[in-house]
Amino acid sequence: MPRPDLAAMLGPLGRRLLALERPILAAHGVSMWGYAVLLRLADEPVRAQAALAESIGADKTRLIPVLDELQAAGLIERTPDPADRRARVLSITAAGRSLRDAVQTEIQAQEERYLAVLPPDQREAFLTALRTLAGFTG
Repeated sequence: MPRPDLAAMLGPLGRRLLALERPILAAHGVSMWGYAVLLRLADEPVRAQAALAESIGADKTRLIPVLDELQAAGLIERTPDPADRRARVLSITAAGRSLRDAVQTEIQAQEERYLAVLPPDQREAFLTALRTLAGFTG
């Protein structure tokens, strides 16, 4: 018998994980897209909103209100790009880092319930495979 399609296997898991994350995000007053932005900006500032949108898989027009909310809450900054005054450099603030860390800690604590069903060697193999597939652009 052939294996199920990847989407058929990952879809239900993804929905359960999103359902697990939503109350955590709501408790911290941040949207799923807002959290995605905070995660992305943790690595380094981003020089363009379009580049940020592409890197997190969001439509750039949909991202503008998310950035407005994050900036109003003091979680990100948009500053003029010294190389191009028409562009803005997006960066995370200390408050944004603190919120991101708190949310990520709570989410990953909940994810441990799912990962705990796997023996340690399978857990590491699963996480390695997910990282590989998440970065694959085929």
